[in-house]
Amino acid sequence: MTTTATGTAADQAAIAALTQKVIAAWAYGDADGFAGVFTEDGTMILPGIFKKGREEIRAFLKESFAGNYKDTQVTGRPIEIRFFTADSGVLITQGGVLGPGETEVSDAQSIRASWTVVKRDGSWQLASYQNTPAKQQLPKPGTV
Repeated sequence: MTTTATGTAADQAAIAALTQKVIAAWAYGDADGFAGVFTEDGTMILPGIFKKGREEIRAFLKESFAGNYKDTQVTGRPIEIRFFTADSGVLITQGGVLGPGETEVSDAQSIRASWTVVKRDGSWQLASYQNTPAKQQLPKPGTV
């Protein structure tokens, strides 16, 4: 993992730990824990999905953990942390969703994500999260 700019080692560790909080919340189907990583007005953008605020994020995940994401796990690891100021930055991760019984993320479920992070009241939180498929390839010119 690479790190740039003004953050302390403690800040870097706290930001990287956000990924572990999300992984743990997902493992327990804990929509409240997952949404709690976000600022009150945080945003989550997934392919075809936009949720704003903890309540919308919580409601979406509660429904998803009972439906499409039931019995799944999520994995991810930081690949870069960049600070904009002492209280803001971006975390870039790679990972994805593991289906029941899977031990490795399939190409179809592999993602890269940007986590815009802010320090509020001494604690790092997620202001915005967006992911995109990691393995998607653009069509060759003339084939679309």
